[in-house]
Amino acid sequence: MTPLDLLEVGLLGLRTRKTRAALSALGIAIGIATMIVVTGIPASSQAALLRELTALGTNTLQAVATPDQNPPVLLPEESVGMVARIGPVTRVSAVANTHTLVRRSDRTDPQDGSGLTVLAARLDLPSAINARVRTGQWLSAATERFPTVVLGSVAAARLGVDDTRGGPQVLIARTWFTVVGILATTPLLPDIDRSVLVGWPAATDFLQFDGHPTVLYVQAFEPSVEAVRAVLPETIHPEQPGQVQVSRPSDALAAKRATENTFSALFLGLAAVALLVGGIGVANTMVISVLERRPEIGLRRALGASRGQIRGQFLTESVALSTLGGVAGTVLGLVATAGYAAYHGWPVVVPLSSTVAGLAGAVLVGVVAGVYPSMRAARLTPTEALATT
Repeated sequence: MTPLDLLEVGLLGLRTRKTRAALSALGIAIGIATMIVVTGIPASSQAALLRELTALGTNTLQAVATPDQNPPVLLPEESVGMVARIGPVTRVSAVANTHTLVRRSDRTDPQDGSGLTVLAARLDLPSAINARVRTGQWLSAATERFPTVVLGSVAAARLGVDDTRGGPQVLIARTWFTVVGILATTPLLPDIDRSVLVGWPAATDFLQFDGHPTVLYVQAFEPSVEAVRAVLPETIHPEQPGQVQVSRPSDALAAKRATENTFSALFLGLAAVALLVGGIGVANTMVISVLERRPEIGLRRALGASRGQIRGQFLTESVALSTLGGVAGTVLGLVATAGYAAYHGWPVVVPLSSTVAGLAGAVLVGVVAGVYPSMRAARLTPTEALATT
């Protein structure tokens, strides 16, 4: 028999017993679909969680001069450019304390700054700290040289500014600054929430700013965060690296890595259980299917079919039925996972390994389930096989 003949004979049972074949394949499909769903839905949930943690700034480091030094330690003006040349660093920006007070009105106490800090800020600060403008706009190349400010969320509340329409103003030192934007809350950087942010050139022109940054915000590739942290002091201040303090990676980064490890173990456990359940169903279905057709085997043997042809026929049918169920289960699992993820607004993520394992597992289980019954049936003489009718 040629391979095409073997395939045609092997599919004969599926064509003549469509209902039984469909029900058998349905059992396999449910097992494979279960495996894909129990791996795909947690993977999609994990991707959504990791996306939220990444948005918090899990790859951000913060470098400052050691406080309470006499005389105070000043970070070099060129430190931002020096840090930007570190290979794994993706973004770097800075702010600087101008040591001035901000007031909502010139009628308030000149010594009362409402607990807020006036910072000189670079234009690329929002991207470096994952900040978002809630209303208005961020400083631009056109406005950073003029007396304009962007308020942190807490600063806006304390100064009584909730909208940028109408051009509200605040008094910094002796100069009125127009509020052009208000930031949304930055969960990992509460200091920014309590800050009034002025353009770097405007701080120099209006607030006697000396140009030395006080805080550097550095983003790096997550696998290299610790390595970047180790070289930042020497890079920022080569002459006095011991006077530079670098924050440890955010606790959110540790939480993100723990989440990745936890979900990875969960995937393996769920996939193993689902595949085991699906495999038992396939084996049970194929054993019964082969044993029920022993009279057919006897008739074919009486007509001259060899034992090898009998084995090949039922192995082909077993593998074809398992493959059909595996494909149907894979499609069903993908659709269910995509629908559930879309309903919750998650990215659709299905581990490729689970899809491949589902298809390969279906075929493998089909082979294993069909080998013993087909070999046993092939060893039957026509008389013994026909006697079971």
